Amino acid sequence: MAHELLVKLKDNLSVDWARRDAARARMRVLVKRILRHYGYPPDLQDAAVQTLLQQAEQLSSTWTLPGYAGSM
Repeated sequence: MAHELLVKLKDNLSVDWARRDAARARMRVLVKRILRHYGYPPDLQDAAVQTLLQQAEQLSSTWTLPGYAGSM
């Protein structure tokens, strides 16, 4: 489950996802779907989503954006 969460978050990463409400909402939905798929308890999902998005914000500076080759 952790691997799938990481891959999906990285694949759906956008430059300003942490600042735009629509992008954050898309990430929340993505995480909730994965948690539900793996049978995560519904009463604990909100806290898990908050924690995962906070961790993703901290780690996202080290992730490369899909399709971005870096500086030339």
